[in-house]
Amino acid sequence: MKAADTNTMARAGKVSWALFNPKTYATILYLLLSLPLGIIYLIVAVTGLALSICLTPVFIGIPLFFGVAKMLDGMVKFEQSLIRHILGLPTPPASAAPSQPQTAVGQNWLQRMVKGFDGELFFRNLMLVFLRFVTGIVFFAVMVTAISLGLGFIALPVVHIILMNEMQLDILENNLFQYFHIDWTYNQQYLLYVGFGLVLFLIALRVVNGLMQVQRRIMYVDESYLQPSTEPVETQFHAPAEPHYGEFRQEDQLAQEKVWLA
Repeated sequence: MKAADTNTMARAGKVSWALFNPKTYATILYLLLSLPLGIIYLIVAVTGLALSICLTPVFIGIPLFFGVAKMLDGMVKFEQSLIRHILGLPTPPASAAPSQPQTAVGQNWLQRMVKGFDGELFFRNLMLVFLRFVTGIVFFAVMVTAISLGLGFIALPVVHIILMNEMQLDILENNLFQYFHIDWTYNQQYLLYVGFGLVLFLIALRVVNGLMQVQRRIMYVDESYLQPSTEPVETQFHAPAEPHYGEFRQEDQLAQEKVWLA
């Protein structure tokens, strides 16, 4: 893949204007679901590996281990496809590696599973599942805190009015303006809080999109795009056409006649 194509793919999926972009709100839903999904992934991985190790003496654990490896690969691919769908990334091209010949005719199912097992891919998928659990907790907490701050300041005037009318409770009685001896009316304070809340909310949306880009890199979403293409390039090399022997003879005769005439 050329460098220009690589840079184009690296810029793809990024959000330019967060407030009116549907990718932002799809990312918020994804990060909200990231906490329960991360817990489910971790429970399935740990339970499957523990059972496969414990059941190894009775031979059931060996095929169970390879089944867990396949399940981990399916989890990682599902997460990658989900991130691609949210960010609007294109489907990665199918691998053009040549298919191996059917040499497993006389092999049983266990031998085929062992032959198709990739240890490096297994450990990478296992680490990604653990990272998915950690990032699910951290990203969920950061997103909820950032968005709650912005929405809290935006909704503060409405909450203050409701508490004043229903419970006669003034939550703005002892505020920051009293310490600086600034005599602002409630309407002026409302405008300030709403404006500050809008700024925090916009910052929170940018933070949400930044978290998705981090998750995109952690889950190796761009790996399939950055791999060099294995498609054979059909290049035909044609040998330069050599003139026949008769053509050389005619050219020599014409050159000699010109010399004689001169």
